[in-house]
Amino acid sequence: MDGASTAPATEFDHGPARRPASGRQPGPDGAVETLPRTARRLARGLWPWRSAILGAVACFFVAAALEPLVPALLKYLLDHGFDGQAPFPLWLVPLVVVGIFVVRGAASFGGAYLFAWATSKAVLDLRRRLVGAIMQADAALYTVLSPGVATARVINEPQNAFGALTQAITTLLRDGIGFVVLLGYLFWLDWMLTLVALAVVPLVTVVMRRIHRRVVDVGGRTYASQVRLTGIIDDIARAWRVVRTFDAQQFEQRRFDEEAARLRAGTVESVAAGAMLSPLTQVTASVGVALILTLALWQARRGAATVGEFVAFITALLMTSTPLRRLTDVTQPIVGALIQARACFELLDTPPEPDDGTLDLGRAHGAIELRALRVVHAGAERPALHDVDLRVRAGETVALVGPSGAGKTTLVNALLGFIEPEAGMLCLDGHDLRTLRKAALRRQFAVVSQDIVLFDDSIEANVAYALPPDPSRIAACLEAARLAEFVAGLPEGARTRVGTNGNRLSGGQRQRLAIARALYKDAPVWIFDEATSALDSESERGIQAALERQRGARTLLLIAHRLSTIRRADRIHVLVDGRLVESGDHESLMGRGGRYAAMVRAQSMD
Repeated sequence: MDGASTAPATEFDHGPARRPASGRQPGPDGAVETLPRTARRLARGLWPWRSAILGAVACFFVAAALEPLVPALLKYLLDHGFDGQAPFPLWLVPLVVVGIFVVRGAASFGGAYLFAWATSKAVLDLRRRLVGAIMQADAALYTVLSPGVATARVINEPQNAFGALTQAITTLLRDGIGFVVLLGYLFWLDWMLTLVALAVVPLVTVVMRRIHRRVVDVGGRTYASQVRLTGIIDDIARAWRVVRTFDAQQFEQRRFDEEAARLRAGTVESVAAGAMLSPLTQVTASVGVALILTLALWQARRGAATVGEFVAFITALLMTSTPLRRLTDVTQPIVGALIQARACFELLDTPPEPDDGTLDLGRAHGAIELRALRVVHAGAERPALHDVDLRVRAGETVALVGPSGAGKTTLVNALLGFIEPEAGMLCLDGHDLRTLRKAALRRQFAVVSQDIVLFDDSIEANVAYALPPDPSRIAACLEAARLAEFVAGLPEGARTRVGTNGNRLSGGQRQRLAIARALYKDAPVWIFDEATSALDSESERGIQAALERQRGARTLLLIAHRLSTIRRADRIHVLVDGRLVESGDHESLMGRGGRYAAMVRAQSMD
């Protein structure tokens, strides 16, 4: 079975395009993720492990085939075993009875195990694909998908969906096949009575269909409430400092309580809708049972049936009630599983980040050029960058300054390919960035932003992130980032874990660790976006000294509000309202007495 563990690339592929249904958004292939479509995609996800599934089905068939042996054995014993002249030894009876149940139990276990093995493989593959979809998704996804919801979507929902589906399908196979076999045995015993039993099937079908629609509607609303509640908990855990600083515990508690109450009401309503199915089905079926008992007794009184035949028929009929009850209870878990799987597939169908470039650039020299660059954010009234022309020579140290919202970070995001310009061109070493593969482009940049992101791993793993670790290089980068003394004082040194997003470190230590990571990457272009904002003056001077040693060897783009950090830049560009208004070195800009000089004087007064 392990040989089938490598799944083909299309196992969760898109189905045929369909017309959009009410309330659902079409995916990238134009199809709407309806529950039937979700079921087909789940089936395709299980297809690579069909050998295990077929083995499970075979086991369930064996278990089901043994079901009629119990009433058949009773019929034989009643007709031939109580007249004092039984044609079989008594010691054979317990062996046969126990043997039937042992074989049936073993077959049932084998079917359940094989099916669980196959679905666990499908869960693993779906999780891999979901993580890949999140990492490759267009940047717009991260404006609507919170980390908590993303975590639940990848970790919990594939397991919940396939887990519930596994139990439901196991029930359908084990009890469904058993029900069909018992039904065949009933026809063999007395086809007339069996037809009477089947007369109530249309009525049961109508009841099930009505309740099924109710379960789908309530289940969808309950799932949406659960997603909202996950987002609230994610906000509380992620922004706990803000919550406490604003004394907002009661506000957040009230927000949580309201959504939790909606989820509870929806859950109760969903359970009630599902629980209604079994008793209504049983009450409807009892009409047929009553008729059958009456007719069977009438036949027995007329001598048309033996006691053994009557007991065998009634026993087999009663044995159909248990699988029938279980079969009527599978609707709710199947619908719940499909709703959660549908959410996974909608995330899987998120449009990936566009990457139309074909050029795989080697190590760049670091020359950057912007030609009439224009960037407009969705929904914005004015451009974030308006016809910006800018040239940076390889090895040059360039600073971008300006008030908040001037377009500095937008320019950096455009350089990294996170934003698609509306007009104009960006070039790296003379190559239009649109011709470069995104991965090839981003290999040329090492970025340290004011929004520090660290990983819950060791210090050395954060420094050498996604690159082969070199202890000597790691130590040199920690030294250059003025973090070596702190690390040396830790009990585990560079192997010390930093916690979630570096929460075991101070703000300055987190920033210095991010700088060490950028230094380790050794890219031809370094971007420092407010990279020293959380550092004290001494540490900032140390980082500046490290950057000075890289002058000429790297292209350095410095973004800073503290203008003292960029005085020695080869060229300073001033952005205001998305426009480039001034360019020059520190002395020439001060001599002009323009926007830059005014900003320097204002900071000097402060």
